[in-house]
Amino acid sequence: MARIFPAGRDISVSGLTQTMCTVTFIARKRGYCLGMNRDEKLARPAGLPPKEKMVNGHVALCPSEPGDGTWIAVNDQGVTLALINWYSINARVARNALSRGEVVNSVSATISSDTADAGLHELPLNRISPFRLIGIYPTTSEIVEWRWNMSQLVRKHHRWKSQQWISSGFDEPAAQRVRGRTFRQAQKRESAGILDWLRRLHRSHLPQTGPFSTCMHRKDAATVSYTEVVVSDHHALMRYHSGAPCQSHSVTFHGIPKSQKISNLL
Repeated sequence: MARIFPAGRDISVSGLTQTMCTVTFIARKRGYCLGMNRDEKLARPAGLPPKEKMVNGHVALCPSEPGDGTWIAVNDQGVTLALINWYSINARVARNALSRGEVVNSVSATISSDTADAGLHELPLNRISPFRLIGIYPTTSEIVEWRWNMSQLVRKHHRWKSQQWISSGFDEPAAQRVRGRTFRQAQKRESAGILDWLRRLHRSHLPQTGPFSTCMHRKDAATVSYTEVVVSDHHALMRYHSGAPCQSHSVTFHGIPKSQKISNLL
């Protein structure tokens, strides 16, 4: 199994320790689009824009922490991997923990759920705190979610349909209820599923600006970036918005022609 980080490298727990996220998947007949808000403590270092990585002959695009961990990646087969922490599980690694930011790195170049599953089982999971990893596989129309609860890694399959995953270190059940309600209400609009609709959803402050709005704002934390992935028959595009999506910040576009050398779309 190809790895982006060298064997034996000891990854600090400092990366992605308090990530809270909202991931929205929009199914299309030929491809898909996906939006991800990353919520963080305001004191944490800013994430870095997407860059390319060549792993085992495949190209992957991903933003990253300063320490190189990541929360989302798309590769030249149109596969997206997105990580959210699982705060509903109280268990945590007490000593010598590894960053959850390396989970996506370890499987970012995989082209099937089976190879990703094998790669995840090679990780020292007993040193990684609970997480949920969502894998999108357009060639087989598969959505697979892996759930690690500190005792077992469970593989769950989801139907190829529009849906959402939510995590929150503030009050995860409440965040799931409130953001889920906002998502369901938004799905009733005529524009549901188009990119502008997805972007409006991820900068939404409904029902009010605060810890449970999709674009999250607290005194000590906020949504710090928005990442968007669009996959078609011919290419995979990643759009990265630095800062809260409700504010005006820099936007970068990157593209991967499927199974070809990466190129940037400016």
